[in-house]
Amino acid sequence: MKNWLRQDLWRHVIGFAICLFSLFPLYLVVISSFSSTGSLQLTSFIPTEISFKNYNVLFNDPTIPYLRWVKNSLIIAGSVAVLSVMIGTASAFAFSRLKFKGRKTGIQLLLLVQMFPAILAISAVYVIMERVYNFAPAIGLGTQAGLLLVYLGGAMGVNIWLLKGFVDSIPAELDEAAKIDGASAVQTFWLIFVPLASPVLAVVALLSFIGTFNEFILARLFLVDMENRTVAVGLQQFIGSQYSQNWGPFAAGSILASIPIVIIFLSLQKYIVSGLTAGSVKG
Repeated sequence: MKNWLRQDLWRHVIGFAICLFSLFPLYLVVISSFSSTGSLQLTSFIPTEISFKNYNVLFNDPTIPYLRWVKNSLIIAGSVAVLSVMIGTASAFAFSRLKFKGRKTGIQLLLLVQMFPAILAISAVYVIMERVYNFAPAIGLGTQAGLLLVYLGGAMGVNIWLLKGFVDSIPAELDEAAKIDGASAVQTFWLIFVPLASPVLAVVALLSFIGTFNEFILARLFLVDMENRTVAVGLQQFIGSQYSQNWGPFAAGSILASIPIVIIFLSLQKYIVSGLTAGSVKG
């Protein structure tokens, strides 16, 4: 017992303090969502009353299409996750296994693009998508399809490098054995690489979904129509006013919007550690 107190107690104390520090802001948001005052300034850490007024505002106010915002976010984030995995997987396999002209230059350009902050491209992307709208309104500025294309372009570099690191760790002998058995490059891709890469593919999909679901700047810049907004942009109207801020509905909407992310995270939890470390070690 004394050895445990001397050797392990401090670890448990530090762990408990870190958990408390991390969960305290979440506790404030949850309490604020059930408060009728619409403020984050609480008089007591233990609520004296529980009100569903803020949740009623989200679901019953005709001027606040909250469910439509959540639907838009799920569609856009889900589409980005699926397309990122499909395009990134094929590109990583090509850069790692296939030999073609410009292969080395292309992978170096991907690395070079990632060295610059994404915020630098906002002005250029805005001008480009504004001009695209003139001849293709369906995928131009102010549309969800246009925002989807921008998200895909920004996510490809990181995803391809992460997936390429995993492909490089797969022994080349598997490819050679597949060729001896008469398998083509496409068959090798689908029958060998994709099954082996399922952990890292799940990680790429998860990171793409979470990053897109929570993204605000580009969505705020592109989506103007109230019905087309994502949940991050839609909730901003509760706290974006200079003279009035209603934190109650904002907190309630944030709590509800986090549920899909938590569910997806927990369902893919077993792939996260193995997927993130899969391409980091060679040999």
